[in-house]
Amino acid sequence: MKGIFISVRTGSTRLPQKALKKIRGRSTIEYLIDRVKKSEYAQQIILCTTEMEEDNVLCELAMKNDIKFFRGSSPDKLKRWLYAAKHYDVDFFVNADGDDIFFDHGLADLVFKQFEDTGADFIDGQGLYNDVYGMTRDSLEKVVKEKKSTDTEFIKPYFYSLKDRIMIEEVRDVPEKYKKKKMRLTLDYEEDFLFFKAVIEYFLEKNEEMEFSKIIDYVERTEGIVDINFHREKDWFKNQQKVKNV
Repeated sequence: MKGIFISVRTGSTRLPQKALKKIRGRSTIEYLIDRVKKSEYAQQIILCTTEMEEDNVLCELAMKNDIKFFRGSSPDKLKRWLYAAKHYDVDFFVNADGDDIFFDHGLADLVFKQFEDTGADFIDGQGLYNDVYGMTRDSLEKVVKEKKSTDTEFIKPYFYSLKDRIMIEEVRDVPEKYKKKKMRLTLDYEEDFLFFKAVIEYFLEKNEEMEFSKIIDYVERTEGIVDINFHREKDWFKNQQKVKNV
């Protein structure tokens, strides 16, 4: 069985409870759920969160939006994913980070198709407009068994440490619209929330579907939209480097 795992928790220091912040009456995470539901390959959409009481609300949102949920380790994302995969009998899944509100089902389906074509254990989509990874449950189980740390914020190195035993490929044949551009599409700071709010409200007022290509076109042609949050990219990068070096 194939699935999309949405990784999300309410604990956040930079933007507290960002997954629950409302835009026109709906939580940001619900906009992401809507988008991944359109996948043509995923047989299950599973919200993966922690066992902490503060994340009860995320499970309630999953049920409200007719998707599954799984609760596991707070610091160890890989272990959480493994037990979710076992619980729901998922053999291969693509991750969608809860911060990536505009994550597109088409990007997930690109990874699913590549898996069907090649059978790769780990498909690496780092460096696109949002990082995306696809992985088999078997390869994830090997990683969880052999890793020495529970700090799994950055998952890619754990899989590459087993590159002599698992089949790793970079995502291929990527359409231009998914390649990283000079815009920031991650929810980490208040300015990011204001960016997403401006874009979502535009499409709601126009009563237009938020297709990814249309989102990119709107952001590129509308003066000032990129500037709402792009200056935060430097702060984000510094934080990423700091976390990597801990």
